[in-house]
Amino acid sequence: MAETGQQDQRYERYEGGSPEAERLVFERLARELMEVQVRNRRAGGGRIERAFHAKAPLGVENARLRFHDDLPAALRVGFAQPGADYPAVVRLSNASGIRQGDGSPDLRGAAVRVQVSEGVSHDLLATSYPVSHASNAREFVAFAKAMAGARTPLHKAFGLFVKLPLAVGLGTATRMRRNVQDATRRTVNSLANETYWSRGAILWGEAGPVRYLLRPAPGTPTAAEPDRRDPDFLHRELARRLGQADVAFDLCVQRYVDERRTPIEDAAVEWKDAVAPTVPIARLTIPAQELDGAEARAAARRIEDLTFNPWYTTDEFRPLGNINRARKAGYQAGGGHRLGLRFVTAEPLRNRLLGRLVGPAFGLLNRVVPWHRLPLSLSLLNLVFLRRVLRRLNLIDTEVREAPPKAQPVPEPIPERLRTERSYDGTYNDLSEPRMGAVGAAFGRNLKPDYRPDTFDTPNPVTVSRQLLYRESFVPATSLNVLAAAWIQFQVHDWVNHRRYKTGGRSVEVPLPPGFDGDWQNVPGGPTERVMRFAENEGIEAPGRPPILFANSASHWWDGSEVYGENERTARFLREPDGGAKLRLEDGHLPGSPNGIPLTGFNESWWMGLSAMHTLFAREHNAVCDALRAEYPSMSEEKVYHTARLVVSALIAKIHTVEWTPAILATEAIDLALHTNWAGPPKNWLNQLGLWLFEAHSLTGIPKTLPDHHAAPYSLTEDFTTVYRMHPLIPDDFELREHQFGRRLETVGFLDIQGGAAESQIRKTGLANSLYSFGIAHPGAITLHNFPRSLQRFERDGEIIDLSVVDLVRTRRRGVPRYNDFRAGLHQGRIRSFEELTENPQTLARLKDVYRDVDEIDTVVGLFAENPPEGFGFSDTAFRIFILMASRRLQSDRFLTVDYRPEVYTPLGIDWVEKGGMNSVVLRHCPELAPLLPRGASAFAPWRTVRETGNGIAGNGSSSDDGTSDGGSP
Repeated sequence: MAETGQQDQRYERYEGGSPEAERLVFERLARELMEVQVRNRRAGGGRIERAFHAKAPLGVENARLRFHDDLPAALRVGFAQPGADYPAVVRLSNASGIRQGDGSPDLRGAAVRVQVSEGVSHDLLATSYPVSHASNAREFVAFAKAMAGARTPLHKAFGLFVKLPLAVGLGTATRMRRNVQDATRRTVNSLANETYWSRGAILWGEAGPVRYLLRPAPGTPTAAEPDRRDPDFLHRELARRLGQADVAFDLCVQRYVDERRTPIEDAAVEWKDAVAPTVPIARLTIPAQELDGAEARAAARRIEDLTFNPWYTTDEFRPLGNINRARKAGYQAGGGHRLGLRFVTAEPLRNRLLGRLVGPAFGLLNRVVPWHRLPLSLSLLNLVFLRRVLRRLNLIDTEVREAPPKAQPVPEPIPERLRTERSYDGTYNDLSEPRMGAVGAAFGRNLKPDYRPDTFDTPNPVTVSRQLLYRESFVPATSLNVLAAAWIQFQVHDWVNHRRYKTGGRSVEVPLPPGFDGDWQNVPGGPTERVMRFAENEGIEAPGRPPILFANSASHWWDGSEVYGENERTARFLREPDGGAKLRLEDGHLPGSPNGIPLTGFNESWWMGLSAMHTLFAREHNAVCDALRAEYPSMSEEKVYHTARLVVSALIAKIHTVEWTPAILATEAIDLALHTNWAGPPKNWLNQLGLWLFEAHSLTGIPKTLPDHHAAPYSLTEDFTTVYRMHPLIPDDFELREHQFGRRLETVGFLDIQGGAAESQIRKTGLANSLYSFGIAHPGAITLHNFPRSLQRFERDGEIIDLSVVDLVRTRRRGVPRYNDFRAGLHQGRIRSFEELTENPQTLARLKDVYRDVDEIDTVVGLFAENPPEGFGFSDTAFRIFILMASRRLQSDRFLTVDYRPEVYTPLGIDWVEKGGMNSVVLRHCPELAPLLPRGASAFAPWRTVRETGNGIAGNGSSSDDGTSDGGSP
């Protein structure tokens, strides 16, 4: 989504007909330029360089730009005033993206940053030929791709005469070759004798568009013939010249006349001096100095770390034209890539070619045989291609983006500590786009939204709830324990949170259907009414768009914010006094608050299972702190805290990836796939060969790869939120038992251990007994007719709500497509009849009674009704969101990819994560539970029970010792 600014339509025409369409083109071209950088690195060795102008014979920080006293009145705009004098940074360069000898045929470039005041500067970029070889950005990038990595004459000829015509056509390629050959055939003896043209236009305030150029000041001496065997002769010539005198250039402009003779959009057309006379307006002076001393070398090194961009200016001087508009995204991408702030993973040619053949074949095969019914190796390969399709087609950016580009100041430096620490609010995970995934960033989409206000109450969500969701009898998920239910809520509180208006403010009203038994009380002690009323979500205003854009009040990253908080104030409040690294605990439990709900990072929807998870991982944080202090005695408390947070967050991500998800999707294929995500594939030749042929990226675990957001900037999505509506996992009652002798302590209802009652109950029961009680109890199956009754009438934030109705209403009002459209959007066949969804006659009759046709079925209802693959605890449709987003949560996160390394986490921290798991966390803090954990399975599988013998532990053998099960559904 774009925030469309008002540009001057007298001069510019947007590719695709709109700023937003053009923005999408330029984003793709920017990524292609990053791939050019990768190919150039392979050819040139060393590190990622600038896509162009990699080698700089000169970089100085002490130049001056002074406007002439007789500056024409029409050109007196902004900082351009008679006699105005400004400091400037100057970088003179060779145009190639590969560092090569100065004698190689090439263009030359000049980059000048004029510092007007603190926070106000202007970048001027120019090249040593009057016109560009490319008329627009597409041609420019096509040329760069054709020549990427070309070092030898043969490779360059192949690029110019084969690759380029294939990319742009024979006629365009001929014109581009001619421009390049004309520009590079000259012999260059000194960069001080070159003229540099902007080639594209910029606005010059009320004076309108101009092109500018830098030409040698009158009287500049010519250079002697250099020794062309010296690869750095241009630098040495400038060093000799500046050792004796200043070097000066005149800044000149040519003013726009008309679109035919002085075009804005076509950078390959020269503005002839006879049509647009050159007007000198200022002088750029590089003072005499030594270029090879320590100070000069340090300055040159600092300049190499700068990113120049013509959009680092003010709106009065903004760039114009197609190529210039593309330069903002392109230069930011290339600069970020070069400085290690942004990354690209190039796909091997064999993967691209074979993928185009095999991917469609799997699509055809799956019309007959679903992926989960294929032999193991084929099903795994099928999942690889399914994920590729989902990554390409089902990542939709919803953030309000800048289109067209706007002028801006030079970005502030990245806070150094945030290179190795997670920020409190999720900013600076992606260093090239600091707000990506942060608190307040918008939820993305996996499917195009379907906003239909006329169907918000059709069918009535209360009717849907009572007929299809209400728990008539508890249906257990026998392969799991209640810790699995607590865990997923623990995770969801880290990932997603839609902010609500305060109770009594803006609300949603759902009319009670005819025949509903009784009225509804919306607030404790309030009157009964014929409507259900609950707080509306706060949205993001987006003019011209339906009200379905919402900000996440949690960060989107896997950063443990449910434990640590979403802002610095909360995070520091939860720590020990005086800036201690540990989290505050009271006798090993979370500190209390006046309302009885403990103090932690996120404590809404609180119950005893959440308390157990939060307590465990608060203790785990403190254990990591103790270990870090012991191993690294000189480490500061602040560093200990942030390192421990990194470790605990990564451990949580690992547990979810390789333990919780394979527990709820209990098949060999998913177990292998999820372990491959974290640690790489099994070391057998068939898996290795298959991935080498079709997806080499997966030959290592995601933590050993580079960040990759694929088709859209990272965010969690509204569709992701929908498939994580797993409230049926919660039982309505619980039996609490003592773990040592198996004695029953008491039986409690969910409401008895919810809200303010939870913490007193867990303290009375004890953490070990609580974990044991949940470990031997089954959660509910994720299916119809199994929504917890306790959640259909409970108090939250001063409201009485039916959460099943809230789930339905939220999903509809957020524009999540109904079930059949949801399936189709995830590349599954649509169902044509209710019978395709269920064989249960009672459920079938109710579905037909509630919905007029299958296209009306609510997404939540369809996901619960769908018969899951064997071993799965939820539907194959929901799984498609999982396979996409489970990898994405890891792959996009800098701290779970490129910065998941000992230098950031410490060697101890990496070891802690790699050797750790849910069992180790439980045993570290409750070692007495060791005999009760299941053998060969995760802590989310049913634990061993203890017979009430009164004299010790005696397992009854009721749980699966080998970790196998028949899935999460009965």
